[in-house]
Amino acid sequence: MSAEAVRALFNPRSIALVGATDKSGWSLATFDNLRNNGFPGPVHLVNPRTEIVHGERAHPSLSAIPEKVDLAYVMVPTHALLDVLREGAELGIRSYVVLTAGFGETGAEGRRLEREVAEFAREHDLILLGPNGNGYINAAAGITPYGLPIPAPLVRGPIGVVLQSGALASAVLNFAQARNVGISLLTAMGNETVLSVTDVIDYLVDDPATKVIALFLEQVRHPAEFARVARRAAQAGKPIVALKIGSSEIASHTAQAHTGALVGDDAVVDAAFRQLGVIRVRSLEDLLITAGLLAEIGKLPGRRIGVVTPSGGASEIIADRAAEEGLELPEYAPETVARLKEIVPEFATVQNPLDVTGYVVVDRTLLGRALEVVAEDPGIDAVLLLADLPRVPPPNPELSIAAFRENARRIRESPRPVAVLGNVCADVSEFGRMIQEKSGFPYVAGGIEHGMTALGAAARWSEVAVSHVDDPEPLGVRGSGIWTEHQAAALLADNGIPMVPSELAADADAAVAAAEQFGYPVVLKAVADGLGHKSDIGGVRLGLSGPEEVRRAHEEVCATLRESGASGIGTLVQPQRSGGVELLVGVVRDPSWGLTMAIGLGGVWVEVLRDSALRLLPVDHAQVRQALGELRGAALLQGARGSTPADLDAVADVVVRIGRLAQALGDGLESLEVNPLLVDGDRVEALDALVTWTR
Repeated sequence: MSAEAVRALFNPRSIALVGATDKSGWSLATFDNLRNNGFPGPVHLVNPRTEIVHGERAHPSLSAIPEKVDLAYVMVPTHALLDVLREGAELGIRSYVVLTAGFGETGAEGRRLEREVAEFAREHDLILLGPNGNGYINAAAGITPYGLPIPAPLVRGPIGVVLQSGALASAVLNFAQARNVGISLLTAMGNETVLSVTDVIDYLVDDPATKVIALFLEQVRHPAEFARVARRAAQAGKPIVALKIGSSEIASHTAQAHTGALVGDDAVVDAAFRQLGVIRVRSLEDLLITAGLLAEIGKLPGRRIGVVTPSGGASEIIADRAAEEGLELPEYAPETVARLKEIVPEFATVQNPLDVTGYVVVDRTLLGRALEVVAEDPGIDAVLLLADLPRVPPPNPELSIAAFRENARRIRESPRPVAVLGNVCADVSEFGRMIQEKSGFPYVAGGIEHGMTALGAAARWSEVAVSHVDDPEPLGVRGSGIWTEHQAAALLADNGIPMVPSELAADADAAVAAAEQFGYPVVLKAVADGLGHKSDIGGVRLGLSGPEEVRRAHEEVCATLRESGASGIGTLVQPQRSGGVELLVGVVRDPSWGLTMAIGLGGVWVEVLRDSALRLLPVDHAQVRQALGELRGAALLQGARGSTPADLDAVADVVVRIGRLAQALGDGLESLEVNPLLVDGDRVEALDALVTWTR
């Protein structure tokens, strides 16, 4: 979809309401929204059966309108939509918002009709929002072809909102108005027959009125395109905040790899969003409050927060929530403490968080003066100020305005970002809205709970560096079914991944000869065509210390394989390794996002411990290091209880190579797993491997 076409859709100079009627609340709401929110152009009403609609003369058709129409807002019955599009296309109308429902959401016949609409739109270069959508609100330009009542006042601001739910659009709009969160654009997508979520994100990335993009997603329909626009947003410094529903655990189907048990649909979405710099939230409140705070404070230089509040209880809540969000509350510098002691009452304790006490009721300047001092502390990166907007007018409102204006000045002139949080998530009153407008006081995040969630998200987003890694050259390797360990190990070794030495043994004598070559103790593993999890059938024998043990183990394992009806029977002999930490590094193909890597504690306990971090391929060295640090068992790699610390750079190098090999194997790869990858100091060695192909 061209940027010019999307821009034209959201910025028409004239609009026709096709199917306008006094019998429809949708029609009346759309007409009133356009009239009441500042749309400067003509609004033409089209109804072939009624001359007067909404108190104005109506036209019998689009063709009867005597001037050019930029946008047709269509409310006709389902079967009449194509006729409207045909007439509009002949007249040169390229932009459409289709309120009409009854398409793909209703079943097979509806899907057929929707395909016809999509094909006609493509053939005639039409851009269409919907069908089955409410329309949009371009608040920045005062253009509001939206089918439900817009609460007054329409609060304009820097948040672009894109929703895959028409029913929730008005709820989001109402909450934005209640919390004084200003929007630039709000779009209810409908069925996305032509215009997609990613098309709108693209538009918002380039929109000068938008600082932050907020998404409500039922599904990510085009993952590759979503990744592209998310990277564009990150490069432009525009955060994307997303509420993605559908988080129930439906595991990706990978029959043989342990990794499949670690990779669920929602976990992959989490990994994708994290790598793309998309902030994921869990509620509509957090969606808007987080977007509002990010629009106000932008990037944070770090996680060290100085807190200024008028409440000891609130200080304790903030301290607890800061720990949960990974925010640091460092002690104030000695010079900061000395200056604060000159400001706060004698009975106040100077610490971080700082409670300046209820004396703020007596001294209106106390909170602001404390903020000024804390903002200059060299050991903090940002300030959290707890300050509610007033709900009701005091005896002298001008004093309130003056106090808020002075604090607004201090916040603007602060050498560090200042995030303002309210105590609870109550609606902003009309008086509070007036105070904010007249004083220039910044956005106030609604409540400590949601505000701390937003501040933690801002800190994490500020640290994300969205990188682009070039894909490796394809290897041209083709396979089918399951490649057992000796095949997989050869592939990995040929591509620079350190593998434990091994020898394939067709009989007991060959197994003993291999063991003698390696030196005891050795490991013996079952080999058979298509055999995946050897340990499940007792096909792994450890600590074999002599030729008789090797001979007996070989014969027992092969007997078990024969009883199961397996073919291609034999064993694999390897020197036994001990010590170190066992990791799993696995790659599976997610049906939506593609190759996904799990890094975690490995060995036989992988599915029990489920201690893993996910990343989409490709990954670079820094991303792997970060993933290793996310593991609950990360301390094991750092030398816990006197063990040798792992060379994490060496580990990351091997993991990156495994990921690049998986990519180079192409679309035929279903999964590639190394389990375990033994890490002992600077020694990194794969002890077992499995490759599964899609065919």
